Amino acid sequence: MGRIIEICANSAQSCVEAEAGGAKRVELCAAIPEGGTTPSYGEIRTAQALISSIDINIIIRPRGGDFLYTQAEVQSMLYDIAMAKDLGVHGVVFGCLTKEGDLDISLMKRLMDVAKPLSVTCHRAFDVCREPFVVLEQLIDLGCDRILTSGQQPDAVQGIPMIAELVDRAAGRIIIMPGCGVRETNIARIEAGTGATEFHTSARSVVYSHMEYRNENVPMGSCAVSSEFETVQTDHKKVAAYI
Repeated sequence: MGRIIEICANSAQSCVEAEAGGAKRVELCAAIPEGGTTPSYGEIRTAQALISSIDINIIIRPRGGDFLYTQAEVQSMLYDIAMAKDLGVHGVVFGCLTKEGDLDISLMKRLMDVAKPLSVTCHRAFDVCREPFVVLEQLIDLGCDRILTSGQQPDAVQGIPMIAELVDRAAGRIIIMPGCGVRETNIARIEAGTGATEFHTSARSVVYSHMEYRNENVPMGSCAVSSEFETVQTDHKKVAAYI
């Protein structure tokens, strides 16, 4: 089996670029600067209409921040999983922790039961859990398909030692997918150092606005951006460089 690339796609158009570049799968997200939140119904439907040959996974995350959720947030997650299932996507991506930093097993099971038969990936909530190797076994027992992880480090290169140990301990029972900071310039190093076969990356380029009239003095949000007239989008040429 060759290298499998999953693209963190921030829009339906990024899904198109991911497919054109040869990716196997996308994780469709909104609010990338916050680490990704659940995309809208319209974005999911549009992505499905525009691509035909790759899988779509949907992140189920009601907000940025930690992974300790209120009952209202849990209800939103349950509705969003039901929506994703009704739309027929390939899989969903979520992770839930207790206030002590352990995996919230009962909530994970509740969400996974609703998600069946969709594929389930545990996202980088894993990277801020207290005992990763305990959580690894718990996720295997729950029937989770894969773990997206930077090895509890700021990026996957720094996390190579832990990722390698996770791959070794998983022994094929669950997929360990390095993500965060995976680039075309370092993916071979991460692959060789960990033994992983699936990789998560964004492969984005800057997209410039076609607006002719511009008022640069009015930001639309609180996040630091270089310009309201620049966005980022997956670039099929960059995706192809990973394959």
